[in-house]
Amino acid sequence: MPDSNITKKALAMAMKELMEQIPFSKISVSDICEKCGMNRKSFYYHFKDKYDLVNWIFDVEFFQAVHVRDYNLPNWSWRFLEDSCQYFYENQSFYRKALQIEGQNSFVEHFRETLKPLLKMVVKNILADPQYEEFCINFYSDAFIAALERWLSEKECTEPELFIKMLQSSIGALIKYVETDNG
Repeated sequence: MPDSNITKKALAMAMKELMEQIPFSKISVSDICEKCGMNRKSFYYHFKDKYDLVNWIFDVEFFQAVHVRDYNLPNWSWRFLEDSCQYFYENQSFYRKALQIEGQNSFVEHFRETLKPLLKMVVKNILADPQYEEFCINFYSDAFIAALERWLSEKECTEPELFIKMLQSSIGALIKYVETDNG
């Protein structure tokens, strides 16, 4: 369905352009359709609402960006995190705003659901007591989303390599503290 993707990409481009100029809460489906010369029927054929469109943009662009490497290697989670942060950095203007969207079907909720299966793979390898798996997954996803939001909202957003170094340092320091506290 090449025509379907062309239509979706046109709507996505219109949404991105509008989000550069107008707060998300003030953007209507009519605004999106007017921007790309389509009718509302075309929009609703492809998307439930404007939240669904933002989430589609993430799903398509993000997974295209991070599927460039083989993540079946040791330290795959750090490599995946590096690629993810590079993507967010390159698209920081859009995601700075997307992370501020609130409500049902918001980008943050969608992203949290996307992170859960990835974090589950990491957590099952490091967690001593599996009864706390759900808590750990929620904790790590909340922590990463909060750090990502703060990082992207900085006026002078640091390079992704430095952001990753800071994450590694913070996690390493916590591990070291826990090990010495329990030892």
